Amino acid sequence: MSKGLHLLGCLAFACWTGSAQASASVTCVTEDNRPVNFAEDGKVTGFSTEVIEAVLREIGAQCEFRVMPWARAYATALHEENVLIYSMIRMPEREHLFKWVGVVSPPDSSYLFALRERGIRLKSLQDAKRYKIGTVNGDAREQYLEAQGFVKGRHLHGNSAPKTTFDKLKLGRVDLWAMSDIVAQEIVRHEGGEPALLLQRVWHLAELGTGGSYMAFGLRTDDLLVERFRKGLEAVKANGTFAALQRKWF
Repeated sequence: MSKGLHLLGCLAFACWTGSAQASASVTCVTEDNRPVNFAEDGKVTGFSTEVIEAVLREIGAQCEFRVMPWARAYATALHEENVLIYSMIRMPEREHLFKWVGVVSPPDSSYLFALRERGIRLKSLQDAKRYKIGTVNGDAREQYLEAQGFVKGRHLHGNSAPKTTFDKLKLGRVDLWAMSDIVAQEIVRHEGGEPALLLQRVWHLAELGTGGSYMAFGLRTDDLLVERFRKGLEAVKANGTFAALQRKWF
């Protein structure tokens, strides 16, 4: 084969590869977690969802959105190709497990919450081992607490969704609630309560950071597709769409 034909063949293959990645079927998985991502009236919505929808429009791609328990969403993204998971806290234990695209939620913090009427006070994180802590199965707060020596089934009581954990807190079935500040406040408001009157932040899980959560792909997804989404997110932030959506939701 001549060098010219070989070059044409390589260029054709590169174009085909780029086209295949542009049209790749992507599944977007998340949990029911107001106000960043949740299902309502049969549609997946929320701030982070609308950010991703803006990215999809920017790059001319489509995505099938699915809401499921976090542990299932996490496993799906971990083991299947072309699965985008959001909104996920970036932490050292997860760093090598995913291809990180970028931040798709506003700055936030994680806390151990208690009902204000309980008057619970902690002098250290380890003091929390005296209480039952409600968590979401497989989420960053549960993983972090396990790394600090908290035992699932003894100290940590996992649930499939943040709302379920809040219900158990109200019923006294757990004493503390490990949750994002934004999400905890939104769940209380959605239930008709006033967060400042109902909840007490008893411990700041500062090691989980105060930045926003990410969208990411599992390692089986091609780098070209990941980079395409990364460029799209950068464009959405540069053109003011991200800021406009943040004003809308917050």
